[in-house]
This record gives sequence, C-alpha cells and structure tokens, in this order.
Amino acid sequence: MPKDLMYSDEIHDLVYEAYAKLEAANGAAAQFYDQEELEFLPKGARQWALGVGNPLRHADLAAGEDVVDLGCGSGVDVILAARQVGPAGSATGIDFLASMVERGRQFAAEAGLDNAVFQQGEIEDLPFPDESTDVVISNGSVNLCARKSRVFAEAHRILQPGGRVCIADLTLSDEELPSEIRTHPSAWAG
Repeated sequence: MPKDLMYSDEIHDLVYEAYAKLEAANGAAAQFYDQEELEFLPKGARQWALGVGNPLRHADLAAGEDVVDLGCGSGVDVILAARQVGPAGSATGIDFLASMVERGRQFAAEAGLDNAVFQQGEIEDLPFPDESTDVVISNGSVNLCARKSRVFAEAHRILQPGGRVCIADLTLSDEELPSEIRTHPSAWAG
C-alpha cells in the first residue's frame, strides 16, 4: 500500500500496537445491547465488547443473508448477526489482530454457531469477491483507519446490488481539534 499524506502505515501500526497490548477489556460496549442479546453472548464476548454502538439494531437483517463485519474485534456483532440470519445465512468478521480473530472463533463456538466465521485481514482490502454480500456492518472500527474512503470503497465493492451498510462509529471534524492532537500518533488509536 503506498504511503499517503496521512501516514497510513504509521497510523496502522499505532492502532495495531494499542489493541494488541490489550490484556482485558471492560465490556463497556455491552450497554448498547438489550438483555436478550447479552444473555445469548458468551461471557467472554461481553467482556471484550469494544464497540461504540449497536449496528444490528438498524441493519434489518433477514434469514439467509450474508453479513460482513468490518473490524469485528471479539465477535459480538458477528455472533448476534449469525444468530439473526440463521443457518441459511452467514456472518463473517474481519479483524487485523490474530488474537481478536481467535477470540471471535472461540466465542462463536461457545455460542454454538456454525455460520459465524472469522478471518484476519485489513478492512481497507477485503478478501471477498465483488458483489458477494448482502450487508456490511461495523462497530467503532472505521474511525481507526487512516484511509476511511478506502474502507467505504471496499464495502461498496463487496455489496450485492441493493445491499446495505450499517455502521456505528465516532466522527469528529478535523477543525474541532487542535493540530497537535490531529497529528499526534496515539490519538488515532484512541
């Protein structure tokens, strides 16, 4: 990937290092899910919930659909999506950390789901064919990428005609931050 003006390689490395160092999460994101959803999730998945919202609440998933979760983390949304689309559908999570992919696999197995799949990869370069999925979701991951337009281009590329995108994320205008924060490497990981 060529270097761009935003130093995407350095930002990627900083985000990677920040998340790779996590030894435990506090499950604060669990506040975004209803009690029935939380009860279905394995305890470990609830504890590792790092998202900023609940994209599934507005994704309107249907049985048999194929869902891709960008930056899936420990798999909370993948597990819940796999349950919603049922055995005729699938939910695939993509994360750049092998440890998160492994956690997701473990938690999906604990939940008894065969249609929840986890792959290590970059959300700026998705390992899926064109027009191969019905719904793309993400929960607090796009903001961590230096090349957000690339993430959206990839999501568009893999969506079937009439497909949907549902993202829960944080946004902030560059003009709202002093330049010393906008250009500080660790701010990207935070």
